[in-house]
Amino acid sequence: MHKDGVTAAGPGATVKVLDEPTVGLVRVAAALTDAEQGVLADLMRAALGRGTGAAWLEELVLAAVLFVGFPRALVSAAALRTLVPDPAGEPGDAADYAAWPAWRERGEATCRTVYGANYEQLRRNVRALHPALDAWIVMDGYGRTLSRPALDLKRREFCAIAMLVPQRVPRQLRSHLHGARNAGATVPEVDAVLDIVASMPVVPGSRAAAARRLWAELRSEP
Repeated sequence: MHKDGVTAAGPGATVKVLDEPTVGLVRVAAALTDAEQGVLADLMRAALGRGTGAAWLEELVLAAVLFVGFPRALVSAAALRTLVPDPAGEPGDAADYAAWPAWRERGEATCRTVYGANYEQLRRNVRALHPALDAWIVMDGYGRTLSRPALDLKRREFCAIAMLVPQRVPRQLRSHLHGARNAGATVPEVDAVLDIVASMPVVPGSRAAAARRLWAELRSEP
């Protein structure tokens, strides 16, 4: 059993594939879907102790709006405020709606990186569901939120995976497992992320097992 960001490298040997700040961040992300505020605060405190920057936790809270919704994002923000009373970093252009062309431009670039060769098909599929969803995903999701500079895209994808595993959304999880690889993650790094998620008591074992099966399928694809 791999634990806490450590992946086997051979009989009796292990290699730390994720740094401690990233492990702390992923542990918090895995709990955002369902943990109580006090539990989240404890995990955030532990993450800060591992060297996870407050700015990374702020970015995770903001990204939570996209992956687990405003109610859970507000609970997460309240937990963080008990530890870090003032928001870390600058808001940037997050409230400047005149900046929407920039949101769209960088959103398209970030979304294209995450989805790679599947980007155009994604856009067609989402537009068929509703054109507003297509605009919101690109501009508000990938542009206004996930392209913020305080956290790199690879770690954002690790967090997306951790937030999606507890939910019954295999298509979205598949996309972000691919997205992590497209953003530069190695197979052992994604393995380690799934190990961390599976180790969290708030994550149902059945959901963690389903995620491992999905990842095994993706890894076997040509």
